[in-house]
Amino acid sequence: MNLLWYNYKGLSKEWLYLYVESIRIINFRNYENLNIKLSKNINIFVGKNAQGKTNLLESIYFCAVGKSFRTNKDKDMINFNSDKSYIGINIKERNIDKLIEIKLERNAPKKMRINGIELGKNKELNSGLNVVVFSPDDLKIIKEGPQERRNFLDLEISQLKPLYRYNLNRYNKILFQRNNLLRFMKYKEKNREVLETFNIQLIKTGSQIILERKKFIDSLSSISKRIHGNLTFNEEKLDFNYVTNVTENVNDLRDLERDFFDKLNKNIDNDILKGSTEIGPHRDDIEIIINDFNSKQFASQGQQRTAILSIKLAEVELIENEKRYKPVLLLDDVLSELDEDRRRYLIKSFSGLQTIITSADVIRLKEIDNLDKKTFYIEKGKVM
Repeated sequence: MNLLWYNYKGLSKEWLYLYVESIRIINFRNYENLNIKLSKNINIFVGKNAQGKTNLLESIYFCAVGKSFRTNKDKDMINFNSDKSYIGINIKERNIDKLIEIKLERNAPKKMRINGIELGKNKELNSGLNVVVFSPDDLKIIKEGPQERRNFLDLEISQLKPLYRYNLNRYNKILFQRNNLLRFMKYKEKNREVLETFNIQLIKTGSQIILERKKFIDSLSSISKRIHGNLTFNEEKLDFNYVTNVTENVNDLRDLERDFFDKLNKNIDNDILKGSTEIGPHRDDIEIIINDFNSKQFASQGQQRTAILSIKLAEVELIENEKRYKPVLLLDDVLSELDEDRRRYLIKSFSGLQTIITSADVIRLKEIDNLDKKTFYIEKGKVM
């Protein structure tokens, strides 16, 4: 279970418990109607491929964060045979229940409620629940392009810093408007004053995004290095390089904004020619380095998998340090992908946090057999 340590004006310190008590979903992915209660410790969902195991994890993540970790299109999650979908999770926090609900419709914006109170149209979901997802698809963070790594950064930082999500959404809107203007200016060299207005907004918001990304990577790096050293018996060293085309000095906001301003202005003619903005955090990347070599080009699949495991376990610790309670850990069919040593190391992390595991087979591991767990079986969107 997830514990929060606090002290309120001299009162005795107490532990607060935070976990997902129950899930209710209607017409979500391949689930027509499901209502289940979870253990506050370990939950294992067993089923063959394409039965809905990952969909269940997605429903929890969606209610915690307000978006999916699999798609950017909310309507993709509505059951094919319906025009509406409902997802609700009940969070237990000490003696207080919190109900997070999301309603999706094909022809309307999604609606979100906390304890029956609907959030405003432009208000971000702040559920109070943090989650970490670990799945075989996470290898894409290393194997694929910069967009995958930016998505990883944006999803994780948004959980820790709601203001970051607001800035990111604002930045993307400004970027969209600036790019539209650039395409217009390619044929009619006007509106320089309007472009300068967009530049100022882009610089201010984009600089905040870059600064938060750098802080996150620095914190994640220090924890990941230690975990990776333990996993590899100190035979391998894990490092991270934050790559941005905005500035060489990412640590000072004033210098960052000045460099962003200079780069953006020097590149205006090129932006107009291409009809797009070439400078900014939307071009950022992370280099994940193992033993001084870029893991994308030079690491084996086993090394890449170990690096991702280190990053995911570091996320758990980072959230605990930031929020003072542990997140819910969602493991999507990953135990079978790990060797015995790494699997044992991962299972040790289950202590003190709610863990939800999916697997194609019944998990028969000595390390799990002695733990407090609840097992469910999934077949064609039905849970037993």
